[in-house]
Amino acid sequence: METVPDFPAADAAMPMEGRLAATSISNGLVWAIGCQSGHRPVRLNDEQITRALEGGSPASPDSWVWLHYDIVHTASRAHIQAIPCLPEEVRLALGSTDRGTNVEAEGDIVYGALPGFDDAMSEDDKNLSAWRFAVLPDLLITTRRQPVPALGVVYRALQRNESFDSPAEVVDHTLLEFADTVRRNIAMLDDQLDRAEDLLLTLDQHTDFGRISGLIGRVRRRSTELRRVISPVDRIFHNEDLELPEWAEDDIRDRSQRQIHAALDDLLALQDRSRSLQDELASGQAEETNRRLYTVSIVTTLMLPATFVTGFFGMNTGGMFLASGGMGTMEAGGICFIFMMITWFLLKIMKLL
Repeated sequence: METVPDFPAADAAMPMEGRLAATSISNGLVWAIGCQSGHRPVRLNDEQITRALEGGSPASPDSWVWLHYDIVHTASRAHIQAIPCLPEEVRLALGSTDRGTNVEAEGDIVYGALPGFDDAMSEDDKNLSAWRFAVLPDLLITTRRQPVPALGVVYRALQRNESFDSPAEVVDHTLLEFADTVRRNIAMLDDQLDRAEDLLLTLDQHTDFGRISGLIGRVRRRSTELRRVISPVDRIFHNEDLELPEWAEDDIRDRSQRQIHAALDDLLALQDRSRSLQDELASGQAEETNRRLYTVSIVTTLMLPATFVTGFFGMNTGGMFLASGGMGTMEAGGICFIFMMITWFLLKIMKLL
């Protein structure tokens, strides 16, 4: 879960000229902190937030500001649309509800949308969502519609006085946390494939093919969902047309690109393995079906002479053989058995048994 700090109420006496309305400062604001390398982050008051949004100079050359918004409510989106230091297309991107993934650069601003997981308690129940960002050398603005645990992890890291020299490192660290979560998901899916493989390797007449198929199906479905999210991110970082500012190149592209690409490679390997197990499962099901059909065919073949004998003696014709005498049934049964043994012997000679 994201940490939601308490913020002071807006100061009604703040001058309004040339500034955002004080009453709108805290609309949808989850946290607002000022960060400096080697120091604990400090919470910003409304005046400091307003100055940051208007593009004011930071308190010190190596300090920067992080503002995180919840855009579920219309008021918070309207507030974001009024941020004066951002171009219109960046403001629209921050307030968007689309789940697509993209990264763009305009001058010194890098903005876009990146994937994340929701805050479900179980790893299996985690759904994919998106969070948006706009980053400048001394300002980071992030938005989301539902809590994104990866952002909360970075926020708590800042509270523990971990060093982040620039807001670009926050974007990078959040993306790395997402990649780590993906790889944990992949590890769990791999464990499920291990169980399915164990069942396939001990294939016998009691094998539960439905259970194996369910395990492999869940893995393939989840891996497909993850791939649909990771592949666009990997393509973004390999896009030669994306020209990031020099201050953001190392932090946003280089490290994140390696981790995302490694997660995608693991995911592709998992999908290849799941397809192989699916093929092996289909082969096992076909083998089991053939085994059952083989058993039925053998029984049918062995009963064929008996069927012929009973059909022959069942004819309502005169002068039927063994029609008289008290042992006719036993004698007919013996004939059936003899023909069955002859059939069985012939099948053994032809190596059909």
